[in-house]
Amino acid sequence: MRLAGKVAVVTGAGSGMGRSIALLFAREGATVVAGDIDAARIEKVTAEATAAGGKIVGVVGDISKREDAEALVQRAIDEFGKLDILVNNAGVMDMMEGVANFKDETYERVFGVNVYGPFVTSRAAVRHMKERGGGAIVNVASVAAVSGASAGAVYTASKHALLGLSRNTAYAYAPFGIRCNTLIVGGVETNIMAGADPAEFDHEALAQYGKWHAVNVRTLQPDEVANLVLFLVSDEASGVNGAEVAIDAGWTAAG
Repeated sequence: MRLAGKVAVVTGAGSGMGRSIALLFAREGATVVAGDIDAARIEKVTAEATAAGGKIVGVVGDISKREDAEALVQRAIDEFGKLDILVNNAGVMDMMEGVANFKDETYERVFGVNVYGPFVTSRAAVRHMKERGGGAIVNVASVAAVSGASAGAVYTASKHALLGLSRNTAYAYAPFGIRCNTLIVGGVETNIMAGADPAEFDHEALAQYGKWHAVNVRTLQPDEVANLVLFLVSDEASGVNGAEVAIDAGWTAAG
């Protein structure tokens, strides 16, 4: 098992990519503290992992609130004595609105979840990882982190900010054995796109999503993203730090 003996925190673990990441980590031997705002969904993920012999502890909270974000990391440290891995996956998306039409409440929610939450969890994780001599962080961003044509102004700005957080974290804490990498993710069949339960995806809408770009790239599955995250947090990627790794089916290659 590639993560045997490791303790990991995964945010947004109740559905989509976060669910796939949490379940894969558990199958690979990690003890996972899985955070999500939806109690029913995180309960299902926990039950699924337990039935398969894995270990996931579900924690309900809003990552945009400091106390909830800090509590998620502290739960891992208090209950299992350490934290080796942090995956900042939780995210929310605005519509394709330019800056002329953005709403204040949209800005507050998107930046709260996509930026403030990862800042708080990273702060707590890095302080602990420095003392322990290392750790791995993956921030799940988007093609919107490197492109201005992939989403609305608020979401795009939030993912650019998340990329900046990753770069600075990788540079500042490499001497302490802490690695931080960013995923540049394309269109994935998740709730953030469809706005629905996974069983209720509007596949026609998802197909149209791909056509927003110059090339009609295929929609990825959450498990594909999870496999790459697993590599980045594993010892196999010990030399990978400060990288922006694209998993987008060729989206960014089209410019």
